[in-house]
Amino acid sequence: MRSKSLLWSFNYAIEGIVYALKTQRNMRLHIAAAALVLVASLFFRIGRFEFIAVVFAITFVLVTELVNTALEAAIDVSTEGFDPVAKVAKDVAAGAVFVAAVNALVVGYIVFFTRLSSMADTLLVRVRQMPLHLTVVALGLSAIAVLVFKAITRTGTFMRGGWPSGHTALATTAATAIAYITDDASATVLAFFAAALVAQSRVESEVHSIWQVTWGAIVGALITTAVFQLFWF
Repeated sequence: MRSKSLLWSFNYAIEGIVYALKTQRNMRLHIAAAALVLVASLFFRIGRFEFIAVVFAITFVLVTELVNTALEAAIDVSTEGFDPVAKVAKDVAAGAVFVAAVNALVVGYIVFFTRLSSMADTLLVRVRQMPLHLTVVALGLSAIAVLVFKAITRTGTFMRGGWPSGHTALATTAATAIAYITDDASATVLAFFAAALVAQSRVESEVHSIWQVTWGAIVGALITTAVFQLFWF
């Protein structure tokens, strides 16, 4: 009977963790962050004592989140309406989770900052030496900018309509990148001529107005210029 009770106690504990994962968004975020940090610990090969600190920080966050979930459930059962004392209890429990999360951030900063900064410096040097990567980054940033602008103006989709023209922005991004990489007048003229043809096709098909393709070209050119000016020279 004792062994059976012990087995059931483990089962109840696991059910409690599963319940928190299913119902609490913050718990899922904590688990995802914990998995990422543990993988980073293996990747950077941190020392034994640093690993102990990381594990304790992760455990501290998860335990406080579980206690907070249990306290909220108990308060919801015992109260039918708004109770200021119950609010205080929930706020204090949430504060405990916040303190644990801040503690985990501090531990992560101490353990990983030096390693991440050195890796970032290495990646920055490599990016400076590889214009293809800069072009890909510029294309990605231009695509994101188009999505953001269309979301703000609530017009069109990424592939069709709206402000600014996504096709024109990407075509101008590619043309500007070619201009920086080749540093050749003929290649630059041909690249921007191709971008202009893309813009013209969007206007002639009545998908975009002249104003929209103009702003698409401006967005692509400005973003690419910023990327290459910061990382290429």
